[in-house]
Amino acid sequence: MTKLVMGAAVLVLAVGAAFASASGTAFPKRIALPDGFQPEGISIAGNQFYVGSIPTGAIYRGSLRTGQGSVLVPAATGRAAIGLEVDRGRLFVAGGPTGKAFVYDARSGRLLAERTLATGGGTFVNDVVVTRRAAWFTDSFRPVLYRLPLGPNGRPGGQPSVQSLSLTGDYQHQSGFNLNGIEATANGATLVVVQSSTATLFTVDPRTGVARTIDLGGAGVPNGDGLVLQGRTLYVVQNQLNQVAKVSLRPGLRSGRIVRTITDSLLDVPTTGDLHGSRLYVVNARFGTPTTPPAEYWVTRLRR
Repeated sequence: MTKLVMGAAVLVLAVGAAFASASGTAFPKRIALPDGFQPEGISIAGNQFYVGSIPTGAIYRGSLRTGQGSVLVPAATGRAAIGLEVDRGRLFVAGGPTGKAFVYDARSGRLLAERTLATGGGTFVNDVVVTRRAAWFTDSFRPVLYRLPLGPNGRPGGQPSVQSLSLTGDYQHQSGFNLNGIEATANGATLVVVQSSTATLFTVDPRTGVARTIDLGGAGVPNGDGLVLQGRTLYVVQNQLNQVAKVSLRPGLRSGRIVRTITDSLLDVPTTGDLHGSRLYVVNARFGTPTTPPAEYWVTRLRR
């Protein structure tokens, strides 16, 4: 019995050593994605991360611990993947110019639901946040949020249940690219969005659509893209600036201040991020990089 136990222990150590050798280090700072993948969104569940491909709709799943992974959802005609979020075993994906939301099984990659959020031209479904009762999507070309109700255990509602919520209050729609990232408080009672064209953060009442400016004391968040909210700390990924603004919000989320700017040499037009313990992982979209030959893409681990 003792020999068997010792043998098993040796085997475990050998496997662990093999993983360390394959990845170079545990929880690597730079995690490679497939060449030519053209990523945008990232979501983390446990030690696994999911990244979407803008032009193909493919989803890559990998391990934060080893840096290894593979394509979970293959590329498909008529799909796109911009922002995404894992929730209760499902992967919710914003479909960009398709005007759609896609929901996949986070384990198998099987398509569970496809919902049309917007019809006609002039739409770009950009990002998504999932609360207990709904998945909320932004549209960068329209002054609305889309609501996909969720049933028991987070199951998405049918096509007739999709709702469009017009934004009012302080929000003023501009020409060009507007709403981008979206987050929600833990209880889902308040949404937080960023308007890229004005470098402004807003809270949104999900019942009424009333938006209120978050006062940063005269500061703004230029090139604001993805958002990550934990309690009253908000991280704003600023893509073309290759940085992340850390914002400390006051109670009620109506005001706050930028307390830190996070930069790193491995940032190359970061678009969205997600948290894992004391680390913030961001995906580098590398907008403007030639795509032929296929460019390299990666995820960067930051200290927050």
